[in-house]
Amino acid sequence: MGGIGKIMIFIGSLFIIFGLLFLLFEKIHLPRMPFDIYIKKDNFQLFFPIGTSLIISLILTIILNILIIIFKK
Repeated sequence: MGGIGKIMIFIGSLFIIFGLLFLLFEKIHLPRMPFDIYIKKDNFQLFFPIGTSLIISLILTIILNILIIIFKK
């Protein structure tokens, strides 16, 4: 049962970190990447950040793989 507690603490820590990152990124306006979709019409506005999502996914994948290698030993 101790393993479940550690997992819940880890997930809670991730929520806190992501919450702080959202507060930080709210003040920093990231530029639009080349593959971001932005459509603006009369009463309609759509922004779909595909390029930004790919870069964030790549960075998080690298970080998580490094953490898995470190904690596996």
